[in-house]
Amino acid sequence: MAHINVPEGAPGIRGLMMSHPEQTRPMNELANALLHDEGTLTPGEREMLAAYVSNGNKCKYCATIHTAIAAHQMGGDYSVVHAVLQDPSTAPITEKLKALMNIGDKVREGGLNVTDEDIARARNEGATDAEIHDALLIGASFCMFNRYVDGLATWAPDDLSIYDSIGKTRAAEGYLTGYKQVFSTGSE
Repeated sequence: MAHINVPEGAPGIRGLMMSHPEQTRPMNELANALLHDEGTLTPGEREMLAAYVSNGNKCKYCATIHTAIAAHQMGGDYSVVHAVLQDPSTAPITEKLKALMNIGDKVREGGLNVTDEDIARARNEGATDAEIHDALLIGASFCMFNRYVDGLATWAPDDLSIYDSIGKTRAAEGYLTGYKQVFSTGSE
């Protein structure tokens, strides 16, 4: 049970956004800018980074929903995302993305943990300043989102089909639609 009143059956951040709509739009605008808008990293790569950081923070809801969104951004294939969650260094992703995952993980542990060597590694693998910036900001932002979701003890369903359904919609539409969802079926 959440520490504050949220609509029954509304999982994770969705319940918090429904009960506090004044913050919904700015948080969704940030998520959309970080994860869905055009950039040199694909939306699937950025969603994988969000899932990886959330998994490292042990935030079940965020890790599972962003895993689903990433998979749907990549044609519905969960295998690459699951490999990244297990160990990005052995996952079938580019060396550049591995270096950016490292930056996201380092900032998850603490901003001062990101070293000159981490940045140099990413640059050596072809990462641009914008990609390094985005990886770091995704990592830092998802620490905030994860702590918001878990700090208020929101509900994280066990039924993976709920995440898959929401993930499919978010992958297609981004984060600026669907504030009034039907949670009992996981559809929007």
